[in-house]
Amino acid sequence: QVQLVESGGGLVQTGGSLRLSCAASGRTFSGHPMAWFRQAPGKEREFVAACNWSGVITYYADSVKGRSTISRDNAKNTVYLQMNSLKPDDTAVYYCAADTDVLYGSTLYRGVGRYDYWGRGTQVTVSS
Repeated sequence: QVQLVESGGGLVQTGGSLRLSCAASGRTFSGHPMAWFRQAPGKEREFVAACNWSGVITYYADSVKGRSTISRDNAKNTVYLQMNSLKPDDTAVYYCAADTDVLYGSTLYRGVGRYDYWGRGTQVTVSS
C-alpha cells in the first residue's frame, strides 16, 4: 500500500518555526516532483512549495517565499518543509503530494489536480 505520511505539525506562536516531514512508503518517489499544499478552514487547498526529483529546482507560493524551504532526502524517501517566521495566516492542514507524471524532469506545477498521491495532512496552528 502506497502511503505519504506527514508529521511535524503543531501549535506555535507567531514568529516561530516548524519543520514538516513527509515519509513515503510502498513505493519510491525519488524520480518525481514532490510538493506541499495547505488548506485552511473554509478555503480551497492551495499550493505552498514544490521541488523536482533532485531537490535542486524549487518553486514557492508568494505567500511563503523567503520564509520556507522545501527539501528532500531520496535515500529516506522523505520530503521536508521548513517554515520560519510563521504567521496566523499560515494556520492550515498541510499536505504533501507527489506528481508521478513527471520523471526526472525539471518542470514543477502548482495545480492540485496535477498531483496523484496525497498524504492525510498535518495540522499547523499559529497563535497570535
